[in-house]
Amino acid sequence: MTTSLIDLRSDTVTLPTERMREAMASAPLGDDSRDGDPTVRRLEALGAERAGKEAGLFLPSGTMANLVALLAHTGRGVEVLVSAGSHISRTEMGGVAGLASLFHRELPAPHGAIDLEALREALSPGLAHNRLATGLVAIETSHNDAGGTVPSLEHMASVQKLARERGVPVHIDGARLFNAAQALGVQASRITAFGDSVGFCVSKGLSAPIGSVLCGSAAFIERARAFRRMVGGNLRQAGVVAAAGIVALEEMIGRLAEDHRRAKELASGIAAIDASLSDPREVETNIVNVDLSRSAHLAPEWAAALKARGILAGPTKPKRLRLLTHRHIGDGEVKRALAAFREVHAGMAGSRASSLPLREGV
Repeated sequence: MTTSLIDLRSDTVTLPTERMREAMASAPLGDDSRDGDPTVRRLEALGAERAGKEAGLFLPSGTMANLVALLAHTGRGVEVLVSAGSHISRTEMGGVAGLASLFHRELPAPHGAIDLEALREALSPGLAHNRLATGLVAIETSHNDAGGTVPSLEHMASVQKLARERGVPVHIDGARLFNAAQALGVQASRITAFGDSVGFCVSKGLSAPIGSVLCGSAAFIERARAFRRMVGGNLRQAGVVAAAGIVALEEMIGRLAEDHRRAKELASGIAAIDASLSDPREVETNIVNVDLSRSAHLAPEWAAALKARGILAGPTKPKRLRLLTHRHIGDGEVKRALAAFREVHAGMAGSRASSLPLREGV
């Protein structure tokens, strides 16, 4: 049995780099909710620059960034159109309804890209006798539930065009925006040009310990800042954590290609064990979905067996595991994970199924 755990459950487990720790220790500070924190202001300006937007707003999490964007873009009682399996509808605890007083409708989204015909039919510029007005269209890239897939620039342009024809704004949930940009081989601003706003995490693969940046026009960010206070997102000497976000944007984007390469190697290795478990062609970023539909055992059982061999994996559906590569996963960790999969695959073939709890992943 291995003595150290390899954590493939999420890229949220990444620890700050030494440069981040140094920056956090020496960051100039102020009260961000009063006169402003100079380090937070610097991160917000840098985030807006990377996203090609006028202004930025630092928030504690991607979930709060999405919620604040929903509030700043819409009024109560309108409909938000999202992709099937979107983070907004799947793992944000119903904030779209419970906190923003909005309705959401999931649209079919093959490989994470909203079906354009479904979007065309669903868009409603105003209240009708039997339908709500559309207040917002939300795009997710990379798409978490779809296995880190990245909608093409052409697709996003089509979504934006349809929305603009109806006078509806577009928000981009870009929690892993820079993974998406790396996959497409473009600057992040090429993607964000197709949204009126975008939120991205400086944690996850970029390794900062906390935080997201919401970007948009100066007027939008002014509204968003007020809603951030409403939902309890105002911080005081937030430069302590914002400093790590600055390092993330300055130093950590380029290395994401390593995570993508290792995710592809992980998927290829699992497919070599059993082709029904993984299709490497579907891996576009740092997320690998393991399909257990042909296994007699549930995902939590696989996860438990892998953990016994030193590998942490995330059961996200009864018959699906999710694996994410990040900066703590090197070539050696990939080899160890594949060795564990071989052992578990062989063991599962001769054992009976049981029932263990399921956990969602972020």
